[in-house]
Amino acid sequence: MVETVVLDVPDVAAAGAFWQQVAPSRVLQEADDDGQFLVLGTREGWLVGFQPAPDLQRAQWPGQERPQQLHLDLRVPDLPAATAAAVAAGATVLRENPTWNTLADPAGHPFDLCVSDEVDHAAVWALTFDVPDAGAAARFWASLLGEEVAYEGDGMAMLGGERTLLFQQVADYHAPAWPDPARPQQLHLDLGIGERDPDDAQAAALALGATALPGGGETFRVFADPAGHPFCLCWG
Repeated sequence: MVETVVLDVPDVAAAGAFWQQVAPSRVLQEADDDGQFLVLGTREGWLVGFQPAPDLQRAQWPGQERPQQLHLDLRVPDLPAATAAAVAAGATVLRENPTWNTLADPAGHPFDLCVSDEVDHAAVWALTFDVPDAGAAARFWASLLGEEVAYEGDGMAMLGGERTLLFQQVADYHAPAWPDPARPQQLHLDLGIGERDPDDAQAAALALGATALPGGGETFRVFADPAGHPFCLCWG
């Protein structure tokens, strides 16, 4: 299952403070004295984590030279007001549209604010992956998470599980090459494996098309999906 969306940031405390202003949330895990890893919990149940990346190369959306790779989508009841509040907190407007605006947080991560009459506050709704093939990416993640592909067409696909994952097809897609600092990840997903044996979970992920990456520790292992997005399988 999807546990945490983790953003690489140059300043963990500053990133957490910004996102608490943009999306109502509470601190679930405080950063330690070295500024390592902070986790926020949103009202909708999303966990958003921040890990230090002092030399992070900022994404330059919409280009693919240093692409965004993934981004968060938030639903808001009032688009102009939510945009103004995000800018006041430190965001930068990248593109304005009639029903959604694209902004970047202070670390350079793009995110979308989408107007909706179904919410009364800024609510994290989805995580969107940039991919070369939306259908193939959705099928991989559906199999990995044990979910169904809820929609596929017109260069888009969606999983309709507990956490909405979207996949948008991008021309001239450039994959991250973690841990290469020249092509770093911008953010990644931590997936919980529950009571499954880590070796069995790893074998299943590899059989679906994932690639094992260096790193990992006593309670997690690092992989990339077929489009190159890093993710972790976590337990304990």
